[in-house]
Amino acid sequence: MSILQEQKSPPKNHNLVLLAQPELLHALSLTANQDIKSRITYSAHIKPLNDDDLQAFIIRELEQATMGINTFDSAAIEVILRSANGNLRLCRNLCYASLIEACREAKKMVTISHVNNVLIQPHWRSHEELIKQQVAS
Repeated sequence: MSILQEQKSPPKNHNLVLLAQPELLHALSLTANQDIKSRITYSAHIKPLNDDDLQAFIIRELEQATMGINTFDSAAIEVILRSANGNLRLCRNLCYASLIEACREAKKMVTISHVNNVLIQPHWRSHEELIKQQVAS
């Protein structure tokens, strides 16, 4: 067996550490995923962050990127915080997407309209909302 083949073969005994949403834990509970679930060595429930912590995160990220803290207007921040629902990843992704939307319009400040333009994209909407939209069309 060559060295290259040895590097490609997975370890025989390994464990998984997953950081994810509650939906993943539900999916892992399905019978088809029992083998994967049996390899999880540690899990914890992480409570949602409060709005002050999310806002502090946004400000800290803007400072690290050497952008002014007024890059987002207050209405945009409010919509982001409400939409993120305490989820840091959603907050970060919504901020990035809103910044991209503002750049597309050559604007220096993210407004509520930029955030709303992001939130109407299909991947930000629930399955039920998408079905209702298709039925109404």
